Amino acid sequence: MDHSHHDHHDHHAHDKHEGHSPDMFRKKFWLSLLLTIPTLIFSPTVQDWLGINWAFPGSEYIPAVFGMVLFFYGGLVFLKGAKVELLNRQPGMMTLISMAITVAFGYSLASTLKLVDGMDFWWELATLVTIMLLGHWLEMASVQNAQGALKELAKLLPDEAELTNGTIVNVTELKQGDEVLIRPGAKIPADGEVVKGESDVNVSMLTGESKPVKKVAQSQVVAGTVNGSGSLTVRITKIGDDTAIAGIMRLVQEAQSSKSKTQILADRAAFYLTFVAIAAAVITWIGWWIAGAAPGFILERIVTVLVIACPHALGLAVPLVTAISTTTAAKNGLLVRQRMALEAARNIDVVLFDKTGTLTRGEQGVVDVVADGEERELLTMAAAVEAESEHPIARAIVRSAKEKDLSVSKVTGFSAMSGRGAKATVAGRHAVYVGGPRLIEELSAELPQHIKDAADVASKEGKTVIYVIDDKKSVRGAIMLADVIREESKDAVKALQKSGKRVAMLTGDSEGVAAWVAKELGITEYFAEVLPEHKAETVKKLQADGSRVAMVGDGVNDAPALTQADIGIAIGAGTDVAIESAGIVLASSDPRGVAKVVKLSKATYAKMLQNLWWATGYNALAIPLAAGVTAAFGFVLSPAVGAVLMSLSTIIVAINAQFLRDTTLR
Repeated sequence: MDHSHHDHHDHHAHDKHEGHSPDMFRKKFWLSLLLTIPTLIFSPTVQDWLGINWAFPGSEYIPAVFGMVLFFYGGLVFLKGAKVELLNRQPGMMTLISMAITVAFGYSLASTLKLVDGMDFWWELATLVTIMLLGHWLEMASVQNAQGALKELAKLLPDEAELTNGTIVNVTELKQGDEVLIRPGAKIPADGEVVKGESDVNVSMLTGESKPVKKVAQSQVVAGTVNGSGSLTVRITKIGDDTAIAGIMRLVQEAQSSKSKTQILADRAAFYLTFVAIAAAVITWIGWWIAGAAPGFILERIVTVLVIACPHALGLAVPLVTAISTTTAAKNGLLVRQRMALEAARNIDVVLFDKTGTLTRGEQGVVDVVADGEERELLTMAAAVEAESEHPIARAIVRSAKEKDLSVSKVTGFSAMSGRGAKATVAGRHAVYVGGPRLIEELSAELPQHIKDAADVASKEGKTVIYVIDDKKSVRGAIMLADVIREESKDAVKALQKSGKRVAMLTGDSEGVAAWVAKELGITEYFAEVLPEHKAETVKKLQADGSRVAMVGDGVNDAPALTQADIGIAIGAGTDVAIESAGIVLASSDPRGVAKVVKLSKATYAKMLQNLWWATGYNALAIPLAAGVTAAFGFVLSPAVGAVLMSLSTIIVAINAQFLRDTTLR
């Protein structure tokens, strides 16, 4: 995977340095700084200021020699960049810097060779090139830091893995089907399935979920996650580019290289600013020429205007924020596939959740117990009978008993009564029957009124009702099962409603089920019994009044609806990252991620706007100053100070972008 990709936007400030690195600019900067010192010391202007006279025969050529070396050594990068810009018909930053240093070079050379009267300004040229190099070095370093998301993700993978036979191999040598030993605290080297062992695995770096996830035999594990206190033997199922983490890295890379609306706006602004700068330079020249200023002074003004108008800050305003927001998102388990999607999230009107697997777990579970006596005892009895059965409902009852830490006693004489339930002797005392309504009919068991009422309500809500009947043919209680609502769903819906978004729900389930889930979660708008092929139409229906819709689904049959929505958000994509139709993928199955997306979108947009305002406003103020508007008051901005201001502007934008890292999405 290639990490050196700060040249993805086609004509961005920092992309003119194709193949260049912060290191190259750093080296050039330090060497230029060394060369600038003698240029300054032997410059007549600087000696006048300091009130010293170190002149000796030929000393006036020292600044010229050093200045020329600096022009070619430090300035060539900018000239090459300008050539690329002009060939692309996209004049911008490099063109402006090149014009400024070329004008300064030409004039200084002519005055040193006594072709024109006036003061050379080699020292201005030297400081100009040096400061420009510093600005570029800092700019590129900050862009590279921001794009560290990929490096961070790459760091999650260990270098070596231990095969079960004890050999240590490089992770790149792993093959599908290899069995590896994962010791406590070790990172998992590739995606795989647990063959034996039990442990808790920390998946937070991939999903943003802080709670460790329990892994037992047959559980899937993902590369880069960290094993807890148990030992696991894992059979490798996916390696290299097929692993979830490689998929996530691809997403982060796609996102950082895809353009957003603000990005396009910034590009256009930088393009126009070049023409504004050239026009300002021409006006400055004509203005001072009419006013009868000295050629040296006029050239100095022109150089200053060109330097200060460099839209550096503008070129950096958006890409930096883009890179940082993508990184922040990835750390929170939000994988942005399309920049446009993240940018549009703040303007969403309706969030439409697909119920199954998104707001609910997509698996049956016990949601209620009604008993004649103690509820825990009833659940224990039912679980004891069902312990042997492979039926999904039986497994749900057993799982619920385990979650409540109930000790399930052994049973004897288990027999399945096909289609009706099961019977067994619990704790060697009584026969206990567990099954559905048909079992009551068959045993003509007696059903107490309060249990019957509770069961009727539950059936209306689409829940499955299982009865527990004792050996005296009397119904001891009922267990209600349904697709379990995730604990996080309530918070997710509340958070979105609080931020002013309408929340709607879509499901293929019956009206009863939909009404129950909607009521539990406080959702007023829901669509029930929607066939998979009609999901996209439901989205269209919501969009009919001009509402912008974010569709959230687990991607199984949601692709058309995710595509139809203004933003498609796929959930629970920890393993199948390549959900093609979604703009944003939530690595964990936690629906609260949707509110995080909205929050990050608002924060990102605010930062971009601040940076764009700063960059353009700064230029609007600084260009007249550079042109010498205030010369009448005795204040004149020199090219070198102009270059410092220009670099400062860029650094302010870079620092402001870094504050985005502190956005808390919790």
